[in-house]
Amino acid sequence: MPVDIDAARARQTSRGPLSRVMPRIARDPVNGLAEIGMRAGGEVVRLKLGLFRPYLVTHPDHVQHVLRGNWTNYTRQGMFWKPLNRLLGAGILSDGPAWESSRKILQSLFTAKYIASLAGVVARTVDQRIAELEEHARSGRPVDAAHEMAAVVNQSTVRVLFGDRISRRDSERLMSAYHAADAAVTFRLLMPFMPYAFRVPGDRAFMDAVGTVDDVVFPVIRAARERPEADDGLDVVSALCRARGADGRPRDDRQIRDDLVSVYAAASETTATTLTWLWPELDAHPEVAAKLYAEIERVVGTGPVLPSHVPELRYTKMVLQEVMRLHPAGWLFPRMAVEDETVGGVRVRAGSMVLISPYATHRLEEFWDRPLEFDPERFSPDDQRRRHRYAYFPFGGGAHQCLGQHLFYMDAPLMVASIVSRFRPALLSRGPFTPAPTALLRPRGKVELRLLPAEHAARGPR
Repeated sequence: MPVDIDAARARQTSRGPLSRVMPRIARDPVNGLAEIGMRAGGEVVRLKLGLFRPYLVTHPDHVQHVLRGNWTNYTRQGMFWKPLNRLLGAGILSDGPAWESSRKILQSLFTAKYIASLAGVVARTVDQRIAELEEHARSGRPVDAAHEMAAVVNQSTVRVLFGDRISRRDSERLMSAYHAADAAVTFRLLMPFMPYAFRVPGDRAFMDAVGTVDDVVFPVIRAARERPEADDGLDVVSALCRARGADGRPRDDRQIRDDLVSVYAAASETTATTLTWLWPELDAHPEVAAKLYAEIERVVGTGPVLPSHVPELRYTKMVLQEVMRLHPAGWLFPRMAVEDETVGGVRVRAGSMVLISPYATHRLEEFWDRPLEFDPERFSPDDQRRRHRYAYFPFGGGAHQCLGQHLFYMDAPLMVASIVSRFRPALLSRGPFTPAPTALLRPRGKVELRLLPAEHAARGPR
């Protein structure tokens, strides 16, 4: 259905153009919103989705205003957050006093210095988990990239959050529960106005997944309180158990649970999703893959990947940044306006939902040259062109910027280098790869790989 974008009228009336786009959004919400944002050229757009009329904000100036300039007027509340809150609770991904308390505690943990202190442990964990893929390379059995990337990331994230306090079986239960919850919440996210008095597809599976998460996390918290000396206390759960709230009292188990569940989602799911999209992009751009492989061979050689290698993996970082530009794991940041105000000449009414999509903003040709093309050179340190701070924001921005950013830039290059130093992943699935309508930007369909031993791949296929 054509999108009626009338930016001039929007400025004059302060109402924003109303776009009847329900069918397009329902079929493909990710690209549907991006298409509207691109056709509007960054103007604020009001969408007509039945009784639901949110504002779509894509221009970097407007994004900066909502996420940073006047962020207190745009809260993480409302119909889009309600289904997720049943999983995430009132922690670092919420708002208000609970968020303020969590942010203060966790911000002191997720510093570059703290993450660097865990680098050795993370590198060994990644190396051990990726070594388990050798059997796939020997047998030629395909691997599901989404599952294997999530499994590797899960091990390293669990090590940072829980130390040695959680079993391999429980860590895998936790990963599976998150994936089940992400898939099950789709209907609620697409139909956020549907009353909770009515059961919709996915409700039962979502609550079952939340129950599994609780079954895994609460016992770990209780064990950390009883045995604070375990693992030398160098894990996040130990630090959260030692921390005090704003009133000076210890935080209760529910508060700690909500923070752990939220940080796990932000750290592990973002990294795993980015690494899943990496392989189709490398397959589609062999010149990028060749340059990436050459860098890793030069920096790492035949030995295990070490934390000291990460700063030298400059092109690897550029590739990951470009993957996150085209495929940001957190593709939608919904906010609810507390008070009326004007954004980009458009009156935003109190109580309305404001939708911010990095996926859409990262595709605006007003701010990106050839925005739909995959080109890691955009992020070259030698490129001195200044870019608007909010033209690229895969980790959000402002007071709610993702705390897992430092962990990602240590974890993800370690994982890519560990995989490539052993294997040459060959894509078996046929594209095109499009986003699934889930809370995280997962590919629709399976991304299947065959792992060729790196030394054989260097000589070409046999």
